[in-house]
Amino acid sequence: MFSFFKKKPPIPPIAPDLVSAPPAPLPVTEVQAAPVLSPISAITVPAAAPLTVVEERRGWLDKLKLGLRKTGNSIATVFTGTQIDDDLYEDLESALLMADTGVQATAYLLQDLKRRVKDTKTTAPAAVKALLVESITELLLPLEQALAIGQHKPTVIMVAGVNGAGKTTSIGKLTRHLSASGATVLLAAADTFRAAAKEQLLIWADRNTVDIISQEGGDPAAVSFDAVSAGKARGKDVVLVDTAGRLPTQLHLMEELKKIKRVVSKADATAPHEVLLVIDGNTGQNALAQVKTFDEAIGLTGLIVTKLDGTAKGGVLAAIALWSRDRVQTTPPRAGVPVYFIGVGEKLEDLETFKAREFAHALLS
Repeated sequence: MFSFFKKKPPIPPIAPDLVSAPPAPLPVTEVQAAPVLSPISAITVPAAAPLTVVEERRGWLDKLKLGLRKTGNSIATVFTGTQIDDDLYEDLESALLMADTGVQATAYLLQDLKRRVKDTKTTAPAAVKALLVESITELLLPLEQALAIGQHKPTVIMVAGVNGAGKTTSIGKLTRHLSASGATVLLAAADTFRAAAKEQLLIWADRNTVDIISQEGGDPAAVSFDAVSAGKARGKDVVLVDTAGRLPTQLHLMEELKKIKRVVSKADATAPHEVLLVIDGNTGQNALAQVKTFDEAIGLTGLIVTKLDGTAKGGVLAAIALWSRDRVQTTPPRAGVPVYFIGVGEKLEDLETFKAREFAHALLS
């Protein structure tokens, strides 16, 4: 199984019984520098390697904080006063609504925050901010799940989204994540409605050095069917299907999405294994409306949230989290819809796995 929460684990140390003549113990100073590594494993895996991963993640967090600054500044200013009173909560309510948190999620967070303030006997407004971070983290935590592949070969991932949300670009970035984790990827250029969509996907295929299935003016469902069939024949780990960009109001195009999903299941009875929606974080509550509409049409299994750099509407993830939680509590219960990845830029490395606590801290930093 492949998981995208972290890089591949380091090479395990060689068992002592496999080494016929181990070298003499290292000097005390060297042993203290790396006490958990045997002499051989210390050479194989440099001690500095894990720090590189940490540094990369820290650099990503700096980008996320910078991207959410417009959202965070409007909320953080609420806690600069000298006392906790009704005015503070009213100002916080206004700030959360302005951040497109939504009426229901705002009411939920305020109620939860007041409970935390009472339970902890907090008296300083600055400390309330830390409690809000905990409240947001708890609400967002169910959205934090790993996109795992490997149970099916190929794992067929169908990607949808309205024009301009960054769907095809996100597919290119997701391909990089999959390839970096050792998975072989095949792309399907099934976005035949948008001009130059196929050419854009071809560029991403070239950058990531992966195969692509396309047809000149072909039917989207037919391209998808051929791609899944080719993925099975070539032994690929993942088939990423780029579906046509569309608006939820374009009912005939939404029907085309349903058709693609049906045809894919004819090529592989268990597919599609993931149905992802790419949403633009700058669109706020409109993004939540898209999630609801696409979920009703094709049954979503995950989200990719893009363009969080410079947004003043980062609170929409709280609204999505509350919707996903309510989805689980329906009768009969349905699975939640996690946020697998979030993006803060156009570069390949600007798409990363979603972490609830990281996001909450960045939102209020």
